[in-house]
Amino acid sequence: MKIGIIGTGYVGLVTGVCLAEMGHEVTCIDQNTAKIQLLQSGQAPIYEPGLEPLLTRHSALGTLQFRSSIAEMAEDAAAIFIAVGTPSGADGTADLSFVLQAADQIADFITRYTVVVAKSTVPVGTTRVIMERIQAKLESRGLSRKLADVVSNPEFLREGKAIEDFLQPDRIVVGIESQQAARVMEQIYEPLTKKGHSLIVMDLRSSEMTKYAANAMLASRISFINEIAELCEATGADVEKVRLGIGSDHRIGPFFLSAGVGYGGSCFPKDVAALMATAREYQASSSILQATVEVNRRQRKRFLAKVAEYFHGSLEGKAITVWGVAFKPDTDDIREAPALDLIKSLLNEGAAVSIHDPIALPHAKQVFGDRPGIRYFNDPYEAVQGAHALMLVTDWDVYRKADMDLVKKSMNKPVVFDGRNVFDPVQMKNAGFHHYSIGRKASWEHE
Repeated sequence: MKIGIIGTGYVGLVTGVCLAEMGHEVTCIDQNTAKIQLLQSGQAPIYEPGLEPLLTRHSALGTLQFRSSIAEMAEDAAAIFIAVGTPSGADGTADLSFVLQAADQIADFITRYTVVVAKSTVPVGTTRVIMERIQAKLESRGLSRKLADVVSNPEFLREGKAIEDFLQPDRIVVGIESQQAARVMEQIYEPLTKKGHSLIVMDLRSSEMTKYAANAMLASRISFINEIAELCEATGADVEKVRLGIGSDHRIGPFFLSAGVGYGGSCFPKDVAALMATAREYQASSSILQATVEVNRRQRKRFLAKVAEYFHGSLEGKAITVWGVAFKPDTDDIREAPALDLIKSLLNEGAAVSIHDPIALPHAKQVFGDRPGIRYFNDPYEAVQGAHALMLVTDWDVYRKADMDLVKKSMNKPVVFDGRNVFDPVQMKNAGFHHYSIGRKASWEHE
C-alpha cells in the first residue's frame, strides 16, 4: 500500500521507516529542506537504535522516499499520516497549528479517497476537528465530503526502543467512525496482526484519551515511587527492596517503578500538562496529575539539596561532574531532561560543571554554549578529573560498567551522587566512595 507521512520528527520518521519494513511504499514529507536532504543521503537527524540501517536499506530499495512537497504523494496515497509536533503552550494546552496546517495541505491536494491518520498526540476531540476542516476544504474545491475519512491512531513508542515498539507492539489503538477507513487500517497493520499483535478499534475520543491516559499513568508511577523513596530516606527503609517487593505483585508489575531524579523527555511532561488542561476545560478533577507534576519537580530540587548539604550549603567554586544529559539512556533527546535543570542550578550556585554524555553532548552544547563555568568532555574519565563530586543523572550502560577505581583516582574527592540508583551503596563504601542515592542509606551509613 502507498502511504504518506507528514512530518519527519521522532514519531514520523520511526513510523515511516517501520511501515516500509512492513512492506508498504512510504513517502515522508517535511518542509525542512535541510532535513529532507539529510534523509535522502541516508542519514537520520535523530539518534534511535536500529533506525539508520532500516532507513538506508529501504531508501536504497525505493520503498522509502523523502520529499519536501505533498503534491506528488497526495495523488496516489491510500493513507496519509499526520505526525507533526504538538508543543505545549504556556498554559499546558497543545498547540495544534502544525496539525491543522497538515490537514489543510492534505485537503488541498487529494483527488481520490484517502484515509487521514492522526498520529500526532492531540487532545480529545481534535480528530473530529481535523475531519471537519478537511471536509470543508474539499467542499470548497467542489469535491465530495466522502473523499476522506480521518482516524485516530496514537503512538506508544519508547525512545531508545521505538523500532521494537512499533514492529512488536503491545497493542495498536485505532479510533474509527467509518467502515471503509477501518478496512484500510486493517490492511496497513495486517503484517503485525497476522503475527498476533492486537488491533483495538474504538471511537475517536476514547482513542485520543487512551494516549494521554497511558502516559499520565506511567508518569504517575514514577512520581509515586519517588515519593515512596522520600519516605524510605526518612524511615530508614530501602526503596530498591521496596520496589522489588511491590513490583513482584502481578497486579502492580515492576515497570516504571525506578526511583531517581524524575521523568523528562518530549512526552510525559507535555502529555500530563495537556491532560490537565483538558480537565480544566471540562471542569474535571486532576489532583493526581497535579501531584505527579509536583513530585517530579520536587525530586530534582531534593537531589540538588543533597549535593548542597554535603558541601555545607555552598557550591561556590566546587568542581562538579555530571554524567548524563539525555532524559533517558539510548536517546539523544534532552527535552525536559532533569540534567538541564540540575546543570543550570549548579552554574547559578557558582559551581564549575564538567559534562559527559555518550550521545547527547552536542545538544547540551546548543543549550549552554560557551557559558562560563561549563566544560564538555567526550570521555567520562576525563570529565571527572579533579572533581569534588560526581552526579550521575542518566543511567547509560557505559556508566553502569565504569571503572570506579579509575574514577576514584581521578577525582579530587571520591563523592558520588547517584541519581538513578545505579551503584550499590555497600560496594561503593568498600571501594572508598561517599555514595548518596535516592531512597537508600548513604554508603557511610551502612555497617
